[in-house]
Amino acid sequence: MTTEELVASFKNLYGDGDEIKVYFSPGRVNLIGEHIDYNGGFVFPGALTLGIFGATRKRKDNKIRFSSLNHPGTYEIDFSRAIEFEKSRSWANYPSGVISLLKKEGYSLSGADVLFSGNLPDGAGLSSSAAIEVLTGFMFLKESNQNEIDKVWLARFTQNVENQFIGVNCGIMDQFSVSLGKKNNAIFLNCQTLEYIYAPFDLGEYSLVILNTNKRRELAESKYNERRGQCEEALEILRKHYELSDLCSATLEMVENHLSDPILKARARHVVSENLRVVKAMEVLKIGDLVQFGQLLKASHQSLRDDYEVTGKELDTITRSANEHYSCLGSRMTGAGFGGCAIAVVKTADIEDFINKTGADYFSKCGLRADFYISGLGEGVHQVS
Repeated sequence: MTTEELVASFKNLYGDGDEIKVYFSPGRVNLIGEHIDYNGGFVFPGALTLGIFGATRKRKDNKIRFSSLNHPGTYEIDFSRAIEFEKSRSWANYPSGVISLLKKEGYSLSGADVLFSGNLPDGAGLSSSAAIEVLTGFMFLKESNQNEIDKVWLARFTQNVENQFIGVNCGIMDQFSVSLGKKNNAIFLNCQTLEYIYAPFDLGEYSLVILNTNKRRELAESKYNERRGQCEEALEILRKHYELSDLCSATLEMVENHLSDPILKARARHVVSENLRVVKAMEVLKIGDLVQFGQLLKASHQSLRDDYEVTGKELDTITRSANEHYSCLGSRMTGAGFGGCAIAVVKTADIEDFINKTGADYFSKCGLRADFYISGLGEGVHQVS
């Protein structure tokens, strides 16, 4: 959808009036480093060129109306009153939570009408929730004449929305990527310190393909909390022997020698080895070694499947099929797991054949139609017009 089409839809919904402004917030893809952000290690995400647009116009009262071209219904809140999570508010709890916390932080907000429209598939693990949270925060701060917005602060703030208002105990990676993304660059991020550097992401004759299994991630939230608890338990045991700030600062030798429970050992082994793979991925991309990068993607998926156990039939099937294609250097799940998306590095000239064969094989084995997206790495949240 073009900006002009979004503005026309806005006027059809809310009527003519004062100036309408449009903002954009991307989804994110984590190239490698899964289930690391809450364990204090390194991740390697980037902002997608897919994302969510938000058109907004000020009102003269305290009401905010949220609508979306992707979901039915219009939801209204009054920010002069307390705003609480309401299950019936559905997707609109995410922007409502942002407004609630902005008010608690003392920001002076204006009433507004808002229309969202995006091309991020919901429940696919591309951080549509982080995208709409960051978009709402950025949009309302800009509309309140906050010209200089600290995007690291914005990432932390919207993470707090997810933790405190939505009730999901997520790490910082999603909101950080959406806020601070940079075109044609990945972000090498230390989740413990939030130190980061941009790394040029040049695939040459290859492209990044996103493979949506169309298996919704029903187990992702409960299993996420379970895995997080297991990692915390493993860290406490290791701290009886070593001074460790986080699980990622442990070594594989520590894990093998001091964790007797096979489940805790497997979870910790994934975390430590995945953190090492992120560092290695940064090194090989610096010298343009895409073949080695592809091997790291494959090893990451294997670890997530066998040690962390967060993949599932659909992700295992589609990545196996992708990795068997002659033009694919490597494929792995991305996101929390149990459905959602995988990524693959595929020779650009062979993408059509890759999609046809991988999609057909996946359908024959899982009975689901996969969607495929070709996306570069784009800019973080910004004003469009």
